Amino acid sequence: MKAICLLFFPLLLVSCYYQEGDTTLYAVGDNFELSVDSLMLQSSQPLHNQPVDTLCEQLNVHYGDPLVVAETLVIPEDSVDSVWVKLARDQFTMGWTHQHNFLASVVPDDPISQFIHLFSIRHLGLFGILFAISLLALLYQIFSPKKPHVFFLRDILSPYPTYLLVILAASALLYAGIQHYVPETWVLYYYHPTLNPFGLPLILSLFLCSVWVLLVLAIATIDEVCRQLSAAEALLYLLSLLGCCILCYLLFTLAALSPGVSYVCFSIFVLILLLRYSRYSRPRYLCGSCGKRLKQLGKCPYCGAENE
Repeated sequence: MKAICLLFFPLLLVSCYYQEGDTTLYAVGDNFELSVDSLMLQSSQPLHNQPVDTLCEQLNVHYGDPLVVAETLVIPEDSVDSVWVKLARDQFTMGWTHQHNFLASVVPDDPISQFIHLFSIRHLGLFGILFAISLLALLYQIFSPKKPHVFFLRDILSPYPTYLLVILAASALLYAGIQHYVPETWVLYYYHPTLNPFGLPLILSLFLCSVWVLLVLAIATIDEVCRQLSAAEALLYLLSLLGCCILCYLLFTLAALSPGVSYVCFSIFVLILLLRYSRYSRPRYLCGSCGKRLKQLGKCPYCGAENE
């Protein structure tokens, strides 16, 4: 619990004060990929104290084209955007566009940035499909006469699913808090991504640390479920757990828009999960014959030995 509190302490401070660094979004030589259908470039260089030449040759680049920043130019008297960017697709196709058109039309040529871009525009549709599948799996588990294991209702003897959901809720709150209170930090990270949590603003370092912990817990959870359950039952259990994770992520990213409500909800959520695990899912005994973890004494469901 202390580690979880440390994750959220910076969020209590960041809404009151945050010092922005001097990092720029891009530099000459940076590589990008066009993410819109097309972008029009002006072949001639814009000049100071002269209107934009609308009659000059216009070049079109298309979706997926690689682009490199060749040059930047500041024209203070330009009423539309004082910064112009020269982009090059190849040595024959290069031209100028306003900075705001450039930033709105490209994604950095980096797998982390491209993942963030795709996740931001498509995650709701993907979540909807996965949640529908997990809901069907959950309904089958609840009403099946075989009474298979279900997360929270008929849970397995392992702390990993509970810890996974707790850390996921923490990550969702941190993610939403960054975007709501210090969006500039997220924009800078989008253009200069890294998987190393060190050397970043504190709130972003905590978020990346939570993502790494989440990844480790996800692997541990899958391994533990597959070890305790049969293949079919493990698949159903993981699908129902996935649905809980999606619902948890959506609820806490929305709750983070209201800090007081989000912290209260998170505290209650963690308390319920931990109490539920402590009372019903924590293994208290070990089988004297096979060494498997047991919830209660009696006949071992794994080897059939009697434990008293």
